[in-house]
Amino acid sequence: MKKLFLSVFASLVVTANVCAQQWNMVITKTDGTTVNIPTASIHEVSFAEAPLEDANVDQLVIKELYNGGCPKDGSGAFQMDKGFIIYNNCSQQAIVNNLCFGIATPYNGHASNNNFTKDGDLVYEAEGFIPAQNGIWYYPGALVIEPFSQVVVSCMGSIDNTQTYSQSVNYANADYYCMYDPESGYNLTSYYPTPADVIPTSHYLKAVKYGQGTAWMLSMNSPAFFMFQIKDSEPEAYALDTDNHWYGVGEAQNDINRCIKVPVEWVIDGMEVFDATRLSDSKKRLTADVDAGYVALTNKLGHTLYRNVDKEATEALAENAGKLVYNYALGVDNSTDPSGIDAEASVKQGAHIVYLDTNNSTADFHERQKFSIRGE
Repeated sequence: MKKLFLSVFASLVVTANVCAQQWNMVITKTDGTTVNIPTASIHEVSFAEAPLEDANVDQLVIKELYNGGCPKDGSGAFQMDKGFIIYNNCSQQAIVNNLCFGIATPYNGHASNNNFTKDGDLVYEAEGFIPAQNGIWYYPGALVIEPFSQVVVSCMGSIDNTQTYSQSVNYANADYYCMYDPESGYNLTSYYPTPADVIPTSHYLKAVKYGQGTAWMLSMNSPAFFMFQIKDSEPEAYALDTDNHWYGVGEAQNDINRCIKVPVEWVIDGMEVFDATRLSDSKKRLTADVDAGYVALTNKLGHTLYRNVDKEATEALAENAGKLVYNYALGVDNSTDPSGIDAEASVKQGAHIVYLDTNNSTADFHERQKFSIRGE
């Protein structure tokens, strides 16, 4: 699974002389690798790379969301190990610039929510936007994801948490990405310890904080989580422009309640999560054109929300012959993948998985016993 950031370098001209021929020029790339070039061989070196154009952005999906935490090795729960996986759901390379992540207001699905018209519609539906609360995270470049491949992102605790809590998550992996940007104001060390050394700094996401607090408050039980692509602007410029700010109905216009307006046409994927113990108290935050349903989560047990397999499309791939594993058994109670295909086990056999994407989390997701990166 090849994942990298590319940026534009300026052209560099080096004129070698007798002394200069005694040393090498060391170039550090954005992926952290270096190239040594003897100056004796240099006349003119151009590092200009054309910006990558977007490709198959609409094929990116949220494959999995882990936000509820896990049991401690004793009593209580540990909930500072949240993360998610995005996936390229097609057979072509996907390239996306300005990929961002946000959470809709209010933070919890069962919280007080006055953002409805008398007809029961969300007040911002007619205006065609989703309000992203507090701040956003983004990739500072073009993200390239190979066909049927994934990117793991740690939202906090980007270390090997299993050293302290055995049922937690080990994010100490050079292939993983993490939300870590203390300079943004998200600098609460209990949420954001220094990432594991093996995670390259080029895999650190950047943040724009326009609300209050020192941590991005992804709900532990019921977030409305979505990813989107800012167009015709840079993330920081867009998020800090007061013309793009919005406040909920009846809320004070301060940094506690501040949101930005994310046009629905920018949204790539979203999922509405409700607390499984508070379904009757919960209300929608994402409009139906982003997510027409919801998926329930029982938190503090190490469970995740996992996207269901598109059985017909997956079985139709010729390269999957003899590689698909069935009798999936990692659902929770009545929540399971109706396809019966065990996606993770099938991938280990070399299969390519196509996930269901109907813009309705009720059909697209189920509650899974544990985060897939923990293994079976």
